[in-house]
Amino acid sequence: MEEHVGQVWDRFITKIANQGYPEAAVTLDQVKTPLGVFYRALGGDSALRITATTATLHKARRSWLHKVAGTGKKVELAWQDEICLYLPAQLDLFPDAQLNRDLYFWLAAMAGTPVPAQTHRNLNWIVDNQQRTSKTLQKYRGLHQRYQRLVRAFIALRPDPVKLKPEIAAQEQAIQQALIDPGSITELPEARFAPEPVPLWLHPNPPHNGGLSSSNETKDRNASKGETRQAEQRRRQAERVDKPDEQGANLGVRHEADLFSFAEFCKMDRSTEEEDDLDQAEGIANDIDKMSVTQDNTTVASRIKFDLDLPSEEEDDIPLNEGILYPEWDYKKNIMLRDYCQIIPMMSRKAVDCELPVHLQKPARRLRRQFESLAARPQWIRGQYEGDKLDLDAYLDFRGSASSNGSANSGDPRLYYQKRPLVRDMACLLLADLSLSTDAWVNDKQQVVDVIRDSVHLFAESLHASGDQFAIHGFSSRRRQHVRFNCIKDFHESYNAKIRGRIADISPGFYTRMGAAIRHATDLLGKQSAQKKLLLLLTDGKPNDLDRYEGRHGVEDTRKAILEARNQGLIPFCITIDEEANQYLPYLFGRQGYTFIRQAEQLPKRLPQLYMTLTGKLLGS
Repeated sequence: MEEHVGQVWDRFITKIANQGYPEAAVTLDQVKTPLGVFYRALGGDSALRITATTATLHKARRSWLHKVAGTGKKVELAWQDEICLYLPAQLDLFPDAQLNRDLYFWLAAMAGTPVPAQTHRNLNWIVDNQQRTSKTLQKYRGLHQRYQRLVRAFIALRPDPVKLKPEIAAQEQAIQQALIDPGSITELPEARFAPEPVPLWLHPNPPHNGGLSSSNETKDRNASKGETRQAEQRRRQAERVDKPDEQGANLGVRHEADLFSFAEFCKMDRSTEEEDDLDQAEGIANDIDKMSVTQDNTTVASRIKFDLDLPSEEEDDIPLNEGILYPEWDYKKNIMLRDYCQIIPMMSRKAVDCELPVHLQKPARRLRRQFESLAARPQWIRGQYEGDKLDLDAYLDFRGSASSNGSANSGDPRLYYQKRPLVRDMACLLLADLSLSTDAWVNDKQQVVDVIRDSVHLFAESLHASGDQFAIHGFSSRRRQHVRFNCIKDFHESYNAKIRGRIADISPGFYTRMGAAIRHATDLLGKQSAQKKLLLLLTDGKPNDLDRYEGRHGVEDTRKAILEARNQGLIPFCITIDEEANQYLPYLFGRQGYTFIRQAEQLPKRLPQLYMTLTGKLLGS
C-alpha cells in the first residue's frame, strides 16, 4: 500500500512540475524525414545523420516544484559534431504544435550555419549563438517570420525580469534582448546561478565521447541492428579515465571524499556480462550524467569468447585464395590508405544441391514467364531508310526542311521505324549484406536472412529466364583484415541445383565493411563485356565494423567506393529495408540511386520487379 501511494504521488507531482505542453508535443521521428531534406537543402553536411540528443545537467535555479518532484535537473539542447546532428527527441515547449515543429527546423538551420573555427574558440556561448542566429537570418531571409514567432512565444514563457532578484533579472533581461536583437549583447552579467536554458540556441557545452575508441584487440560490439534501433535513441556523455588503483583503496580511511570515490567505482566486465533487468539498467543509465569508462588489460573470458565466435577451419566456409588487398578512404586525412583491407573470397562448405523451396515455386513460375517474354520482346528502331512503319515526326521534319530550303531533296530521308529483336546486353552483380543484423526478426515467422534467401532465389530464377549475365555474392566482415566475400554464383557458372544449394545455405555473418566489398564487386563486374553493368546492393543497414569503420568513416569510405564504381561505367543501385535509410543513402547513392522497401517480407516479390524496371530504363525498352 505504501509503495502504491508513493507511485501515485510521484506521478502526480511530476505531472504538476512539468512545464511543457504534452498535448502539443512533436517528436523527432515525426519530422525527421522532411527535416533531413530541409537541413541538407540549406547546405548542411550531407554525411551527418539526425538523431536524438542527450539530456545534460544545467546549473540554473530550479523551482520548488521541481525540487519536490526531483525533476528539472537536465535539459535537451541541440548540437552537432562530425557524425550527427543532435536534436531533442520531443519538443513540447509551446502550447502550439506548429511552433514546436518550427523550432525543430530553426535549430536545424542554425546548426547548419558555419561559424569560423578561430572565431568560435574565442567567443562565449551567448555571443556564439547570437552570431549563428544573425548569420542564419542573413543567409535565409525566409526564416525571419518563423524566428520572430518563436521568439515572441518563447519570451512569453520566460520569467518576467521585474519579478526576479536584481542579479538574475539582469541575466534574464540580457538573454531576452539577445533573442530579440541578435548581436546586441556582448557578455552575460554575472550571477550565482546559471541562466535558464535557451532551447532556441545550441548547446553551450555539448557532450563529447571522451575518446572512447579502444584498440582493435580489445573492443567488441554487437552488430545486431535490433539492439541499436530503439524507439528512442539518446546519446550518452562519457569519459575515459585511468583504472583506479585497487591496492591503494583502504576502507580504514574515514574521509568522506575518499569513501564516496571508493563507493562509486565498481569493477564490471561489460564485454561479457548482460543485465537481466533491462528496464533497471536503462533507468540507471538515464540517471547518470557522465559515464566513466576504463580499460582493464588483464586476460579475461572475453578473449576466449572472441575466439569461440569464429568458426573452426573444419566448420568454416572454404577460402578460394589467400586474400586480395584493397584500399580504404580516410576522409579526415583526405587520402586513400593503400592495401588496407583484405577481401577473402569464400564458398560454402556445407551447401547441398537442392531444388527451389516449395513456397517459392508458384511465384517463380510467374516470374519466369515475365522474364522470358522480356527477353523475346522486340524494340522499334528509328531513323531507317525502310522499315515496318512511317516515323511521322521524322517525316514532318523532313518536309519542313525541304520547304524552307526550296528543294525536294533536302535532308536525310530516314523516315521509317524498323522492328528488331531486343538484344539485352546486360550484366548484373547482386551483392547481399550478410552481416549479423540479418539474424533479426522481420515478423513472428521470418528472420531477415530468410527474406534475403527467398529474394535471392527468385532473383536468380528471374535472371536465368531473361538470359542476362548475372552473379550473386554476399559479404560480411570482422575488421579490415577479414572481409568475407561469399561466392554464391559467379558470372561463368550456370544456374542449377548447385547454385540453389548455395543460396539455401546463406546465413548471418559478422559486420558490414561495405566499401571493400563494393570495390571487389566493382572489379568483378568491370571485367564483363556487357554494354550495361548494374551493381545491385541488398542491405538492411549502414556500414559498420568493430574498428573505426563505425560512423562517419564507414559512410565516407562507402561513398568513395560507389563514386569509383560510377567512374568505371557501372550503375550502382541500393535496395534496403533499413528504416533509417533516408538518413544516409541519399548521400551514398544519390536521390535516384536507392529504394526503400517498407515491408521487408515484400522484398522477394519486389526485387525482380525492381530489376525489370531498372534494366528497362537502362536499355531504353
